Amino acid sequence: MSQFLESQVKSADYNEVVLPADHAGLRLDAALARLFPEHSRSRLQGWLKEGLIRVDGASADAKRKVLGGERISLAVPPELTFADAAEDIPLPIVHEDAALIVIDKPAGLVVHPGNGNASGTLMNALLHHAPELSGVPRAGIVHRLDKETSGLMVVAKTLAAQTDLVRQLQARTVKRHYLALVHGTVDRNGTVDAPLGRHPAQRTKMAVVKQGGKAARTHFTPVEQFAAPHPCTLVACQLETGRTHQIRVHMANIKHPLVGDPVYGKAKSGDPRLDAFPRQALHAFRLALIHPVTGLEMAWESPLPADFTTLLEQLREQ
Repeated sequence: MSQFLESQVKSADYNEVVLPADHAGLRLDAALARLFPEHSRSRLQGWLKEGLIRVDGASADAKRKVLGGERISLAVPPELTFADAAEDIPLPIVHEDAALIVIDKPAGLVVHPGNGNASGTLMNALLHHAPELSGVPRAGIVHRLDKETSGLMVVAKTLAAQTDLVRQLQARTVKRHYLALVHGTVDRNGTVDAPLGRHPAQRTKMAVVKQGGKAARTHFTPVEQFAAPHPCTLVACQLETGRTHQIRVHMANIKHPLVGDPVYGKAKSGDPRLDAFPRQALHAFRLALIHPVTGLEMAWESPLPADFTTLLEQLREQ
């Protein structure tokens, strides 16, 4: 099935497959997930709603039970509708093979186009570097870093690799480690286990939300402490989940907001070195995962960027 899907990525024509008899009794979306394992169930459900998957020539509900023998027609849609998406933007690539790309994202680079950032993003750079990514949803991006967060990200180069990496994220076999400089003295290891959701009053922010929030867990370990004139601590954080702004919100929630965070941090700390840092002091320094093709465990590390390193050197001189 993978060769079929890869050959049809950019096609608008329907291609038919007969549903095997041993799928009888399953919900349609469950049967499709077995039939097309390269795609996640949520992606297949979306295509059903859009009419891109048809059963015996007609649209169908994901919950209907199948009998076996139905003709399933599927058209994998072109993901991008704009011709000029590719942009020649330098990409700091740490690793690349036929299935994935690992990138050391610089601070200031937006990952995906959105309001106010229609171009100049990581996605635009990826489409220039690897044009075949135009046939992969979100140009292969499976997780994000905030604009002002630096560090390691993985991008899938094929539909099969993307689905595998998304499932690894869900199964928490992708390990993401960060270094963060936070206000205050952190003198012991800890875990923040607090659900996150949209802030009830400020919709552009995230917050700890007891009802309706998504499960989120962050482990943290102090690495280096700085005492004067304003105490702060370099901490290593490991994510079990990957919610929007997770580390920033969780550390702020335990009264240790990130240095330089304009949304969740302190407006003024009294230390001009900390107050002058122009972004949240957060860097994704280690990424580990299981390769979607070889099944081997792989890991990469990224040194702290120059601005972060300079700030730490200044603090050590005090």
